[in-house]
Amino acid sequence: MPTVVFRKDGQTYRDEVKASTNLVVRAGIKQFPFPHLRYECGMGKCAHCACRVLAGQEHLPPPNWKEKKQLGERLDAGYRLVCQLWIEHDIELEQGDDLTPGR
Repeated sequence: MPTVVFRKDGQTYRDEVKASTNLVVRAGIKQFPFPHLRYECGMGKCAHCACRVLAGQEHLPPPNWKEKKQLGERLDAGYRLVCQLWIEHDIELEQGDDLTPGR
């Protein structure tokens, strides 16, 4: 089972998830520790779930058109839309106020 390390507001949350897990879905049904994940639409339209991938980027599929549209140049800095990712391997993510849309 993949391990997810999620960093936010100086805190670190760690959990194992089943393969093919979407963290926004887990957050939506309040499965610890991912209720701390900021998200909104879950469809790649708002970018509220944007996170920087700190480790595990090499196991992710290339960004889709929604991520390219919402994140633009931030993709080059390692940002992804978590709602568009289905976790298959260990990953470490960071979410902070600097990732809020419009900043």
